[in-house]
Amino acid sequence: PFFVNRGGLPVDEPTWERMWRHVGRIHPEGERVAQRIRGAADLPKIPIPSVPVFQPSTPIPERLEAVQRYIRELQYNHTGTQFFEIKKSRPLTGLMDLAKEMTKEALPIKCLEAVILGIYLTNSMTTLDRFPISFKTHFSGNYFRHIVLGVNFGGRYGALGISRREELMYKAPVFRTLSELIFDFEEAYRRCWHTLKKVKLGHCVSHDPHSVEQIEWKRSILDLDKLTREDFRKELERHARDMRLKIGKGTGPPSPTKDRKKDVSSPQRGQASPHRRNSRGDRRPSGEKKSADSKAMPDLNGYQIRV
Repeated sequence: PFFVNRGGLPVDEPTWERMWRHVGRIHPEGERVAQRIRGAADLPKIPIPSVPVFQPSTPIPERLEAVQRYIRELQYNHTGTQFFEIKKSRPLTGLMDLAKEMTKEALPIKCLEAVILGIYLTNSMTTLDRFPISFKTHFSGNYFRHIVLGVNFGGRYGALGISRREELMYKAPVFRTLSELIFDFEEAYRRCWHTLKKVKLGHCVSHDPHSVEQIEWKRSILDLDKLTREDFRKELERHARDMRLKIGKGTGPPSPTKDRKKDVSSPQRGQASPHRRNSRGDRRPSGEKKSADSKAMPDLNGYQIRV
C-alpha cells in the first residue's frame, strides 16, 4: 500500500525505479510485485486525509491536536525510499511549497518531512512559537537521528512530529519549561533502550510563508557526554531565554520583515540620508541653497514693501 499514490496522481518514474531497486534487494521478485500492484485495477481506493481547517475561535491546543492527527493519518514511511527531497538550506518559502505538495500527494512521510509539514500547517497560529529539536541517540553500536518541531504556546512547551514510536513524536503543550520537554523525550528514549547523546535546538521559525530566510536548525548543540545534568538543564533554559528575548525585541517569527530590514539597515540609512542632508542643508549655507535663498528673500521683502 505504500507504493500507491493516494492523490490518484502518477509518481515519477525515477521514484518508482528507486522503490523497485529497494524492493528487489529484500524480495526475490520485487520488481514483478511492484508492477503487479501498479497495474492492478481492482485495488480499493485509499482515502486521502483532509488538511485541517480551523475556525478563528478554535483554541491553539485543539489546533495542534488536529495538525498532529493529520500527520498521523499520512502514516510513517517504512519503504526506505524518501518521497520528498528536503534540503535544509532552502529558504522557507521553498520548503512551504514542498509542504503544499505533500498535502496534495498524501504519501507517507518521515520525521523531517513532518517538521516541514508542521511548520506549514501552523503558520496561521501567530501566537505559537515553533523551533526544530534534533536528537542523536546510541543503541546497539549504532547511532540514530530524529527530529521534531518544538512548540511554545502561553509559556508551555510541546512538540509535533512523526516516529515509529508513539512516545517520540507528539507532546501536548503542557511542559512548563523547555528542559522538562527534553527530559521527557530522554526518558522515552530510555524506555526504547536508546541513550541520548546530543540535542540540537534551532531558533524560532518565521510565520511568513513567503520569507526567503533559512530555518536555523542548530542554534545550540548540546553534547550530553560533556555536560553534567545540571549544566544540561541550564543550557536548555538559556536557549529558551534567548528565544524569548529575540521574540520580545520584535525580531522573532511574527515579524520576519523586520529581521530583513535590520540585516540591511546600513543601505537603508544610506538611502534615507539624503533627506537628512537636505534638512541640514536648509540650515547650512551651501552654494545652491544660498543662491536660491538670496533670490527668494528680495522678492519677498519687495512684496512686503509694496504691501
